[in-house]
Amino acid sequence: MRASDNMKPKFDLEERLLDFAVSITLLTESMVKTEAGRHIAGQLLRSGTAPLGHQGEAVSAESPKDFIHKMKIGLKELRETMRWLKLASRVPLLKNPADSRQILDETDQLIRIFMASIRTAKSNALRAKEPGGTLNIQQ
Repeated sequence: MRASDNMKPKFDLEERLLDFAVSITLLTESMVKTEAGRHIAGQLLRSGTAPLGHQGEAVSAESPKDFIHKMKIGLKELRETMRWLKLASRVPLLKNPADSRQILDETDQLIRIFMASIRTAKSNALRAKEPGGTLNIQQ
């Protein structure tokens, strides 16, 4: 094993999603304890922590189609999280509404990452279906 093999990659989606799930968990714990606060906190907790698991399932996907499907589910959860965060900020249910700005930004970035990953996986799957495994473009 080379020394460079021990180095952590500059971008680790699993770690980023883990940090995101922690942020969502801490944010929901800090929400006001009203009926609405508890309801929205529960919804936000579920949707905001789910992408970590879905990405983990995608890594172990049985096929490119399965990978795309699992990443799409994670993307749906991120989009749902964005809406719950916006609602919690607007009501407001957060003791410190500024706390949600950074999480909203990270949610947007993760949505973009998932979309790009899905787009790349679809492109790769199409390319693999072409004769010779390369994209055959004729104009």
